[in-house]
Amino acid sequence: MTSNLFEVYARTLREEQAVSLVTVVDGLHLGAKMLIRPDVDAVGSLGDAELDRVVERDALAELEVGRSGVRSYGPQGQQRETDVTVFVESHAPAPVMIIFGAVDFTAALGDAAKLLGFRVVVADARPVFATSARFPMADELRVAWPDAVFDEFGSELGARDAVAILTHDNKFDVPAVVRALDTSVGYIGVMGSRKTHDSRTERLRESGVTNDGLARLRSPIGLDIGGRTPEETAVSICAEIIALRSGRQVAALRDTTGPIHQR
Repeated sequence: MTSNLFEVYARTLREEQAVSLVTVVDGLHLGAKMLIRPDVDAVGSLGDAELDRVVERDALAELEVGRSGVRSYGPQGQQRETDVTVFVESHAPAPVMIIFGAVDFTAALGDAAKLLGFRVVVADARPVFATSARFPMADELRVAWPDAVFDEFGSELGARDAVAILTHDNKFDVPAVVRALDTSVGYIGVMGSRKTHDSRTERLRESGVTNDGLARLRSPIGLDIGGRTPEETAVSICAEIIALRSGRQVAALRDTTGPIHQR
């Protein structure tokens, strides 16, 4: 069974699929292992069926956010007990950032996102602008409207992924926001002034977006660090993504008032 586990583990890593290897590092069944993947039966056992069930549930939650760590349980998976300590080693594919709009800010954001380990997808319906010459950092380019992009990527987006809508065009922005809200993506940022945001909000409400949906939007996009250039704005957006992921409370532009750019 162990040899089969490592064969599956090696194949999964080669194919760059999400997987967690759980190993008992202290307590009962020391050294026991279990391989856990989304939507696939676990391989191996930690020595008790109920413990396996609880650990699989927790490991999948850790895998969703790409986090590894140590957890302790009782003999049958009881919480707040220490009879069994496991190390959950998560291997998740690179998070995805989809950037809508082949504009000046897109290249800077794409470069910054690559530094953070994102797989960058740039999408714009205008073929003259969405070119590899303009966006060499992009892992994928899509000359397409938002519906086509989300038809392709939407079901795969999760808590570690991001959507940044930089287009300043309601006929593109509104459909992109609506479709992004139908996914499990962790970050949805939309560029624009407060006036643009207010106008867009009216159109989103007309499209059926609820208050809960609007609350998921980071708009105006980014943290209030006074950024002006595309590069500074990219830092602001990436900092907001990091803060949201880590649960830190910082000054987001959507939570402040007054002009975005000080004179």
